[in-house]
Amino acid sequence: MLSNKVFQMFIAGTGANMDYALNQGLGGVIFFKDDIKTAEQFKTLISDIKSKSKMTPFLSIDQEGGRVERTENIHPKKYLSQKFAYQKGVEFLSNQTDEMLSELKEYGINMNFAPCLDVNSNPDNPIIGERAFSDNAEAVCNGYDIVTPVYKKYNIIPVIKHFPGHGDTAVDSHKELPVIDMPMSDMEHVHIKPFKHAIDNGAEVTMVAHLWCKCFDKVETPTSLSKSCIDYLRKVLKFEGIAISDDMFMNGVAKYGMTEAAVMGIKAGLNMFIYRDSSDKTLKVIEDVIKLAEKDNDLRAKINESYEKILSLKRIHGFIS
Repeated sequence: MLSNKVFQMFIAGTGANMDYALNQGLGGVIFFKDDIKTAEQFKTLISDIKSKSKMTPFLSIDQEGGRVERTENIHPKKYLSQKFAYQKGVEFLSNQTDEMLSELKEYGINMNFAPCLDVNSNPDNPIIGERAFSDNAEAVCNGYDIVTPVYKKYNIIPVIKHFPGHGDTAVDSHKELPVIDMPMSDMEHVHIKPFKHAIDNGAEVTMVAHLWCKCFDKVETPTSLSKSCIDYLRKVLKFEGIAISDDMFMNGVAKYGMTEAAVMGIKAGLNMFIYRDSSDKTLKVIEDVIKLAEKDNDLRAKINESYEKILSLKRIHGFIS
């Protein structure tokens, strides 16, 4: 059924329409700090969501350590950021990742929007900074190699981000669309390098950032909505997994209109979208896409393709049979 397929393409935060969306086949849920009061309360919330779901959703979170840590209400600032954990060495980073993922597994989380594979090349970057393993591409690749076996141990899907690299920006894409004016050769040599490394080593989900990279598009276009960028991810880097957007409520894509941005993203090759809540605005986007797809063969074909990718990944990890 078309509506179920479209709902599978969305990961939404909690809110007024969550139960309805789960019943319609919502693809995933993303949890934030306000959703997590105590360990038992969070386990109960996840159990309740699973019981109301038409199909087991991706149960996701941004748990990087440092300033991006959603379990602060349970244990304030327990984990180091990627940068400082990496600086303490292989054993420390591996052990901290193990502790973090063990905790997430206990709650019922099956997807984490980490690690950041951005190379923090701009010291004035307002959004990445210590979230990156390093300002050196080789070190970022090494960081990925250290944490990946731990994700496999706990069967939690890591989502590499923020493709094609948010490390050289001077503005925050939550607030406006950052511009990266860098030759493709430089992008590949530094910022894309860790993503290529991860994809070559089996990365299954890639988050595409809201950036305007002029090496992909001469006319202003967020990479998350850019066919050129996502074609590069597929055809040059040979990525066959799920391409997911950063939060679609961010100002980096706001000017395009909510439904229009989702349609652009699907046609560009995105398979899933993150919306930070399940408000009426989010639900309207999903329902608008369903209506448009009923009359648009190309859009419907893209939706079918994405649906198969999502189901395939859920089967591989045993979330569905």
